[in-house]
Amino acid sequence: MIFILPSCSPRSFPPNFHPVSSANPATELFGELEPKDTEWTCPGGFAVETQVFYNFLEDGSSLMCQVIHSSVGVWYPTIQFTFKLHNPQTKETTWRSVNVTNFVTPPPGLDKRSCKADEFIITHKSNPGSDTPESYVIRANLSDDLQISVDITRPASVPGWKVGKGPKGGFSYFGPDQNNAEGYVVHRFWPRTKATGIVVLKGKAISVSGSGMFVHAIQGMRPNLVASRWNFAHFQSEQHGGVSAIQMDFTTTDSYGRKGSGSGFVTVSVGSLVLGGKLVAVTAETRWPDEPLPENAVVMSRAVHNKLENDPDTGYDVPTEIVFRWAGPSIIADTPGSIESTLQVEYGSHAASKGLIEKVDVLAEIPYVIKTMVNYVAGTKPYIYQWLNPTTLVVTGPDALIPGLSGGLNIEGTLYNEASYIS
Repeated sequence: MIFILPSCSPRSFPPNFHPVSSANPATELFGELEPKDTEWTCPGGFAVETQVFYNFLEDGSSLMCQVIHSSVGVWYPTIQFTFKLHNPQTKETTWRSVNVTNFVTPPPGLDKRSCKADEFIITHKSNPGSDTPESYVIRANLSDDLQISVDITRPASVPGWKVGKGPKGGFSYFGPDQNNAEGYVVHRFWPRTKATGIVVLKGKAISVSGSGMFVHAIQGMRPNLVASRWNFAHFQSEQHGGVSAIQMDFTTTDSYGRKGSGSGFVTVSVGSLVLGGKLVAVTAETRWPDEPLPENAVVMSRAVHNKLENDPDTGYDVPTEIVFRWAGPSIIADTPGSIESTLQVEYGSHAASKGLIEKVDVLAEIPYVIKTMVNYVAGTKPYIYQWLNPTTLVVTGPDALIPGLSGGLNIEGTLYNEASYIS
């Protein structure tokens, strides 16, 4: 006997990932930050919240100061202050990671944009109507041989941004229901800042003066479930009245995509361009695994890894070249037009990678309690590659932004970038 089964259509699964890079039209990508956007939320459950200040110094060094608030279920949160100073001339790198005590936000008399602990205080200050309407004052005594006294200011012509306006601006959501999400990722940026002050290292005062950026980010889920890969680019130049190009992207695990589990490895990329000392474009783009990106688009935000080479130290296939691309409409009301930019950086072989600061062994750096609660795939070891290099940003756009921009300009500057491999 032959049984004939009724035909049935393939089962359709709803999307369980909702990227911020697909949530807004090209003309509505810029969401100016509101005071609440950079307040500490100190989320519970499994979440990591961080504020990071990146700066380039006049001698070419890179400086990073970071506060990390890590929640792991019912455990008491772990708060770290991390510091990294790298001098590319001497090749000297100073790294500190301190688990701080008695963390408080807000400190007495301040709002939640400020925080303090026994080892440091970071104070947010407002000065509306001035050329520098916002600033952070960082004071830290991390050890007997390291003290930090640095002020970070944001110029009025470069507002802070998130992708999309309103309280949901900046958020990518995990899970089928955005209103009852399983997790989320959000980034808020100051794309160009000025740092002044000193760092006292081993009794020697190091002058801090230079441009940089600030980011406030939250991963509202176990980090190994959020992403398999991350890219980060931070370019600054003093040419043409001040230029900045920043980009942050992450690629989901296979569990989260637009057709449910198994449709993942979706890349979400956001970025911005500052030209002539003004924020001129915000970019955002989604790369779906089953849909190739066009060679060119009205809006682009891309980090393309070229010429991969296996690194036996980590087991990962690492690029010997990365090309970062940005494109988007001008957000300057009286200067319409399209802006495009490309930055290509070549590192060469991993054995002598140009500008490599460090390959950071993530599990060696995070607190023990988090390490035991985060179930990384067996046999994998997360690494972050960090590079610092002089490079050239190629930009085209309206001449009203910078004279000669319509014909293309080569802008010399400094790039700090990271490539992270989580699984």
